[in-house]
Amino acid sequence: MIEQLSRADLLALAIFLLVFVLYGFLADHSPLQRKSISAAMDRQRRNWMQQARHREMRMLDSNVLQILMNGISIFASTNIFVIGGLIAGIAYNEQLSDAFSRVPVAVPISPALWSLKLTLLLGIFVYAFFKFAWAIRLANYCAIMVGALTGHDDAAGQDSEERADAAAKLAALCAFHFNRGLRANFFGLAAIGWFFSPWLFMAGTVFSVVILIRREFLSDALKTVRGLK
Repeated sequence: MIEQLSRADLLALAIFLLVFVLYGFLADHSPLQRKSISAAMDRQRRNWMQQARHREMRMLDSNVLQILMNGISIFASTNIFVIGGLIAGIAYNEQLSDAFSRVPVAVPISPALWSLKLTLLLGIFVYAFFKFAWAIRLANYCAIMVGALTGHDDAAGQDSEERADAAAKLAALCAFHFNRGLRANFFGLAAIGWFFSPWLFMAGTVFSVVILIRREFLSDALKTVRGLK
């Protein structure tokens, strides 16, 4: 199967994997992470949880968490449907590769290459699903921690502050894994270009990472929250 890949295919695949891993490292684990919108929002999550412990009624906080969980659940459910479709596409690789080869702008694909390219997509969306599923669990843990907060005037005020910090860290972890799943979806869309041309695959990879960089480090949303404490 690998032997059927052209040099352009191998180059496009290598660039895709390199960019996927390198961008993940730079955005999440390098000093650049402190300049991202994710880091700025983590500070606001800490502020949110510290404010939550001052409220006697925390219905507002519960509603916000529910909205967040619903949003993540939509992505997780969508990925399940995508995964099912990709598995079906691999099972009927001969019929679908033959039908796809009749698309005017598409490069003819053998059943073996069709399965390989779909397997790449399947791996991406399975990875994204596990990230979304774990983000949902973390959001539930965060909701439990919010419910466990005590009032700041209680004898356990210090304990309440520690619980608020723990809840903020869980919220940040939830966002971290959600962002990784969302990022994988972006790269999954780029990988669709491989079915048409390795050059389109490379262009889609570059386009996707440019969009991610702009939204993570150069967006108007970042400018809005960067100056807040």
